[in-house]
Amino acid sequence: MVSPATASFENMQIASTFDGYPDYISKKLLVLRLLIFEVAEELDINDLEETLKWGEPSYVSKQGSTLRLAWRKSHPQQYGIFFNCKTSLIETYKEIYQDQFKYEGNRAIVFEQSETIPVDALKHCIELSLTYHNIKHLPMLGV
Repeated sequence: MVSPATASFENMQIASTFDGYPDYISKKLLVLRLLIFEVAEELDINDLEETLKWGEPSYVSKQGSTLRLAWRKSHPQQYGIFFNCKTSLIETYKEIYQDQFKYEGNRAIVFEQSETIPVDALKHCIELSLTYHNIKHLPMLGV
């Protein structure tokens, strides 16, 4: 398990994955990674696991739904945070945050390399994902 306090890499495959991204994207994805660890620490989630799924950095906890960080060569100026498409997470985010984010269907929040991230709103989205199994039965995930 990765330490949320330092967010250092314990898995060199994951570190190598970040190193494989262009520098301008790697820096952006590392910010998202840090936000995930910050939210997990704020929520006192001690079982957050950093792993690779589909070759992309992914974050899993027993009480939450998996988060994945991704960048595609086909869209070199974009990067995103992906959520399980079988959840109501994106649907809820769209209701709450409407035009604050650019969405990719029911599976991702996508950012342009040059855009400023609305950090508080994104941290709230991450919180809902990391606690999803505890709140999925609530209307609008309890928001």
